[in-house]
Amino acid sequence: MTGPRRRRSVLFAWIAAGAGSALLLPWYAETAASAVVNVGRGDVTLAPIVLGLLALAAAAWRIDERRRLGAALVWLAGGAFLYLVALGIVAHALPRSAALGSGAVPVAMALVACVGLGLALRGHFHGDGFVAASVLGVAVTVGLFTAFPLVKLLTSAFQDAEGAFGVTATIERLMSARIWGLHCLTSARRCGVAWNTLGLALTSAACCTLLGLAFALIVTRTGFRAKRLLRTLTVLPVITPPFVIGLGLILLFGRAGLVNQLLEWALGIPPTRWIYGFPGVLVAQVFAFTPVAFLVLIGVVEGVSPTLEEAAQTVRAGRWRTFADVSLPLMRPGLVNAFLVSFVESIADFGNPIVLGGDLGVLSTEIYFSIVGAQLDQGRAATLALLLLGFALVAFSVQRRALGRRLYTGLGGKGDGGIPAVLPSRVRWTCYGVALPWALFTVVIYAMALAGGFVRTWGRDYTPTLAHYAKAFAIESSPHGVIWAGAAWNSFFETVKLAAIAAPLTAGIGILTAYLLTRQRFAGQTLFEFATMLSFAVPGTVIGVAYILAFNVAPIEVTGTGIILVLCFIFRNLPVGVRAGMATMAQIDRNLDEASATLGARGATTFTRVILPLLKPAIAGALVYSFVRAMTTVSAVIFLVSPDHEMATTYIIGRVINGDYGVAIAYSSTLIVLMLAAIGVIQLVVGTRRLGRRLPAAVPPVAESPA
Repeated sequence: MTGPRRRRSVLFAWIAAGAGSALLLPWYAETAASAVVNVGRGDVTLAPIVLGLLALAAAAWRIDERRRLGAALVWLAGGAFLYLVALGIVAHALPRSAALGSGAVPVAMALVACVGLGLALRGHFHGDGFVAASVLGVAVTVGLFTAFPLVKLLTSAFQDAEGAFGVTATIERLMSARIWGLHCLTSARRCGVAWNTLGLALTSAACCTLLGLAFALIVTRTGFRAKRLLRTLTVLPVITPPFVIGLGLILLFGRAGLVNQLLEWALGIPPTRWIYGFPGVLVAQVFAFTPVAFLVLIGVVEGVSPTLEEAAQTVRAGRWRTFADVSLPLMRPGLVNAFLVSFVESIADFGNPIVLGGDLGVLSTEIYFSIVGAQLDQGRAATLALLLLGFALVAFSVQRRALGRRLYTGLGGKGDGGIPAVLPSRVRWTCYGVALPWALFTVVIYAMALAGGFVRTWGRDYTPTLAHYAKAFAIESSPHGVIWAGAAWNSFFETVKLAAIAAPLTAGIGILTAYLLTRQRFAGQTLFEFATMLSFAVPGTVIGVAYILAFNVAPIEVTGTGIILVLCFIFRNLPVGVRAGMATMAQIDRNLDEASATLGARGATTFTRVILPLLKPAIAGALVYSFVRAMTTVSAVIFLVSPDHEMATTYIIGRVINGDYGVAIAYSSTLIVLMLAAIGVIQLVVGTRRLGRRLPAAVPPVAESPA
């Protein structure tokens, strides 16, 4: 099929999808009547949308000239979409109005796609309809489900106690000594929460990036025999419900922990509470976020071209000079992106500071207590959230400046027959010395935490038992079939279902967004990129409250349903897929895109057949991260769950609050086993990319030459 005929067939398919939805699917959630039926019943507010779809069909059928058709599509589809948005704004402002049903979604998607195709016909986006429609589609969804809820919440930052708008109250909140105080420099008092947050985030991001790099180098560049086990231990913390790591640290280093008891028994050192505060939160965050850095870095380290390394060695560069001057600079996209994601994760972290923070205040906990505490100051919470966004914006700007306009291409259109360079001895042994003790430390922490599921009462009765597992996951048989009698089954099945729905959508949108950001140039691209990071810059608690405020009323009234949980999962975890895709795509030569275009392929074909097969590490990382975060998140969904849609983590938190630690730990260990199996399935399904390279020798054949 030729290009013009293919574009017209795609256009007709989108118009048919929109018209069919307007004719057959319910437009309002309360009734089964479609938009066409409602117009027939006298609802004139929907007439412009129905007439717009009919006008689009007529224009696509009668107009042959490319630019005229493009202009007609932009004006007709754009006008109908803006009218639909205006209806939504009016409905959102009214005290009571009908919520939209399933028919409005495909109609809106069809209108956005038609606008994109029209812009492409007018010559924008290099005439590529797929790219144009993708940019508009991602922009609309990110704006609706990320920017709009945050704007809805952050408007409270500019309201005083009486609800009047102004900047005076905002300035007073921002200039509070509780935020910017420097008492720690002159007394034993703590510094302001802003300084605590920044210091913790910078330290945590640096440690996570270095640890993630050490693990990635061991897995990809050494002959270490237990690589599979090491990869499992590396990602283990990310598949753990948040309180498990904190519980393990407390059982090991708390005032009554085993280490303190041993020190007191052997050396007479009295127990201390050092684990509560900056050190404890830092250790817990490094545990939690190192897997994120590793998932971002692993594909980048694999993508370093062995041919370039061999070229350096050909001119008599030693292994250290080759690593420092060739390999490490080519890893810069991964290092910078890993640091950025870890930094933003740290400033938005809520679970670890609330468990181990003690008297260490950070912005995320301050926001939480402003919302649910006795003060109930939504304006202060919104102001602190605005400050977090400012920190994320600064980190985003530094990241762009660090990468600049340099090229980091490592993957071209030809197979690379080079052998990856053997790591210098000092680098190899440094990685071993850092990563392997940390892996052993991980084993100890999990052994301490999970042992509580197999004893009656930790700290009092250590009698072995399986009663906690039986209480949570009992299965009984009856004449009518199997009965899932355990108390945890309902939340377990609901969590798996929603996570399985959200994970592929998160990965798909994230990788597509990364492709658009790295391979295309369009107006507003910088703002578009930052918008994809917005959800990471705000604590999950704030995201949950923002979603309630935005989607508790018409036109998108989904509070209390599984839909709002899936949407929260997708757009909360989207940045990891975007950053992983961008880091890996930065190494793929643009000549591959140009070669594909030379052969007549459009953007969709290039993306699916050329780029995607080279992005398998990023795809696997995005799928794994989005699935396990959907399974283990707490703060983002604590306000969004309902009796019909209870999540595993909220069930676990409920058991912890009630003091039923055995069931909580038993449930957590079950989730860990499930997610380990899911990771294996994801890696098996996605597979590995084939780069046409020879494997490195396990043992260096010659002695290392001097630098």
